[in-house]
Amino acid sequence: MTWVRIVAWRLAFTVPLLLAVTFGMFALAKASPFDPVRQYLGERAMITSPEVMAGIRANWGLDEPLMEQYATWLGNLLSGDLGESRSLRLPVAQVIGERLGWTLLVVGCALVVMLVAGLAVGTLAAWRRDSWLDRLVTGTAYTNEAAPVFWVGLLAIWVFSVTLGWLPAGGLTDAASATVTLPDLLRHMVLPVAVLAFSQSSWLLLFVRESVIGVLREDFITGARARGLRGRTVLLRHALRSALLPFITIMGARVPELVTGAILVEAVFSWPGVAGTTIKAALSVDFPLLAALTLLATLAVVGGNLLADLAYTVADPRVRVLGMG
Repeated sequence: MTWVRIVAWRLAFTVPLLLAVTFGMFALAKASPFDPVRQYLGERAMITSPEVMAGIRANWGLDEPLMEQYATWLGNLLSGDLGESRSLRLPVAQVIGERLGWTLLVVGCALVVMLVAGLAVGTLAAWRRDSWLDRLVTGTAYTNEAAPVFWVGLLAIWVFSVTLGWLPAGGLTDAASATVTLPDLLRHMVLPVAVLAFSQSSWLLLFVRESVIGVLREDFITGARARGLRGRTVLLRHALRSALLPFITIMGARVPELVTGAILVEAVFSWPGVAGTTIKAALSVDFPLLAALTLLATLAVVGGNLLADLAYTVADPRVRVLGMG
């Protein structure tokens, strides 16, 4: 029961990890020089009396010691109460519930595009090693790896929205639309999905290329060619399959970068997802919302690594026999 051991091993580390992340979050908030009350009041803070501000601070429990604040928040969390967003004036659970689906839609589509394009182009570059196509692919990948995600997004808006006028620059629908229709939604999804997939595909493409090149040098590949198998069969059924085993583990380790990319892409394209809301929560010092979003991001990272481990047991049957540490 390798899968059971993997899940149990991950869960044994998940609880202490979540406690450490959430407590560290509270410690940073306590040491922060920004005043949540002043951010909440905005310009009204200039005319609000110190007594009223002190009352708000006491009502939010900001004057309590760090451990008391953390214990109160943790107790509310375990009872299902995530608190209320101070910037949006809505329950945190409602804010996340209304936006999580849009983030999963963009990230899911971008992940599929990234995997298909990265595997195909990386394999082709390895098969045509040292050709002009290989140099073009690797040069573009290294350039893209050095480019910030928000810069790629702004460039895409300038080219496809401002200059060519082919696609909308952001948002979920057109400003004149009162409802969300499928054709309108698909048009608005093209740029966020494409930019997120393109910005995250460089490492995948380069990794697949190097892995396939290494596998093509192995003895079993030479033997397959000696038996008269076609080049396409050797590449797809033998070389690519063996090269993808390490990729599964690395894919799980890259989940934090995917989460960061989603945050920046949603901010650039004004996509109403939960990732872009993180920036708004940080700028407005909306700690209840920021705490819940940080917890959600941590769970996404842990879940991504768990899925990678489980996928490895499917891709490599030897793992079931030898087990996984």
